[in-house]
Amino acid sequence: MVAADEVMPATAKVRRRPRRQRVAYLFLLPWLLGMVVITLGPMIASFYLSLTDYNLIGRQNFVGLENYQQMFTNDDRFISSLWVTAQYVLISVPLQLAFALGLAVLLNQGLRGLSFYRSAYYLPSLLGSSVAIAVLWRQIFGAEGLFNQALGLLGFSNLPNWISTPEWALGTIMVLNVWTFGAPMLIFLAGLRQVPVELHEAAAMDGAGVVSRFFRITLPLLSPVLFFNLVLQMISAFQTFTQVYIVSGGTGGPVDSTLFYTLYLYQKAFTEFDMGYASAMAWILLAITGLFTWLAFGTSKYWVHYSGE
Repeated sequence: MVAADEVMPATAKVRRRPRRQRVAYLFLLPWLLGMVVITLGPMIASFYLSLTDYNLIGRQNFVGLENYQQMFTNDDRFISSLWVTAQYVLISVPLQLAFALGLAVLLNQGLRGLSFYRSAYYLPSLLGSSVAIAVLWRQIFGAEGLFNQALGLLGFSNLPNWISTPEWALGTIMVLNVWTFGAPMLIFLAGLRQVPVELHEAAAMDGAGVVSRFFRITLPLLSPVLFFNLVLQMISAFQTFTQVYIVSGGTGGPVDSTLFYTLYLYQKAFTEFDMGYASAMAWILLAITGLFTWLAFGTSKYWVHYSGE
């Protein structure tokens, strides 16, 4: 039997093609409108505001690059927020991924009740960024909190208020981020299921130990998943706001030890109403996040191994 498309005249096919394109554009229209109205438009407006001294009340006076110049030459809190955020990203993200990978490896050993463990460990990821959990975290690590009570039972005394001590405040927020390891753990677990068992069996027959098989077989095959998790968690860490706002009471204290970049941006925008400066900070954050993401992609060719290569 001859297919209908084979006997259809070429002119008819050409006539149908624009109609299909119009239908495709019609389905794409909501996304295009959303892209222009919700994303592209605010981005253009934000960039323009970053070149002004807009304060929500007065006129928008064009000041050029003055806001950007002030950040790096005359704003110690801006530099401090950069340093706090850098510590948070460079320490908490690797810790979180290591914890998630370790637990995924344990769960991949054929434990009974795996569905329960997956749900239980994923729960903190659902609640970790919520206000309720941040409030709970503030109570747990307070001077009379559950953490100090547990250490007191073990014989420790003269324990600090972890969220009010500059040396420990940032660490408690890092622990909160590590605690929300559920989402990367599930992705690691799915990746571990794709590692061929035959490779482990062949390596074991050749005398390779568990540690050797993990670093020589599992980790290289899992590197694309690790890369995916790294990029996602790194971008998320740069945008951390809710937890630190609640734990520090919105101040970034004590002594700016938890003054995250996003928190300082919020203070500039909605406490000092310096929208021009806050817009400039938003663009710097975008540039920093883009730079780190570019570095991750640029270095991936040295440590990420794809099966097709």
